[in-house]
Amino acid sequence: MAGLELLFNCVSNSISCSQDALICFVHWEIVKSGYKCLGIGDEPANGEKKSELLPAGWNGSKELYTLRYRSKDDKSNLLLKAFTVDSTLIFNLMDSKTEKVTDLTVNVNEYIAEGNLQTFESVFKNTDELIIKLKSSLLPPEKEERQEKNERKRESEKASNLRDSNNDPLLIPHRAPPTRHPPDWPNPMAPFAAGGADLDPFGGRAGGMIVDPLRAGFPRSGFDPSFGIPGVLPPGAVPPGARFDPFGPVGRNRPGPDPDHMPPPGYDDMFM
Repeated sequence: MAGLELLFNCVSNSISCSQDALICFVHWEIVKSGYKCLGIGDEPANGEKKSELLPAGWNGSKELYTLRYRSKDDKSNLLLKAFTVDSTLIFNLMDSKTEKVTDLTVNVNEYIAEGNLQTFESVFKNTDELIIKLKSSLLPPEKEERQEKNERKRESEKASNLRDSNNDPLLIPHRAPPTRHPPDWPNPMAPFAAGGADLDPFGGRAGGMIVDPLRAGFPRSGFDPSFGIPGVLPPGAVPPGARFDPFGPVGRNRPGPDPDHMPPPGYDDMFM
């Protein structure tokens, strides 16, 4: 508050009402947020210079206060207007860079002691509450706060875009190349490797000339040779789990001779 005290002492002789004191307080909060005052009125004047002090004629009208500000980096201008309505001041603040307008209505008597307008130690009251209102509703955010807010906005947009892309029914999903395992070939340099799968069909090695539909890796048809093959093999002819080399079609509806069209017994003997 040391800066505010110096400012107040500079203009205390010109403060004639509670509205003047409140404008002095709001002006200093704008200066603290990174701006300096250029002058009064809506239009710039020749020879204006940025200053932390209030310009001449700042309280010439008690009904309408108009002050212009510029940021320290000269990238943003503010236009502050305050309208007196009974015991309240209605503030409007426009940021020329973003064209955003904020407003705040303040009850003057809640923050200014009218009987002590010339005494800095007692003229302002409830200052912490007033500062919170100004920062949340009227003043532009400070540079660090703007950067943090923009960073959060970018992160939110990035997450939103990622969710939208995952839910896009037209998006071609990313597909990784299929994982293929190399075949388990025997060592070609081993002297007895050739034909090992045929010489030892029960050794569990892949390959060989014996066809085993139960272990070939193809979908099973539900056929189990251990139950026998009607008209071909009796039940138990093939041990359960044994390698089986089918010597004809297996399963239902297998092709074969039609019993209704087979020659009668002894038919072949008639021609011998």
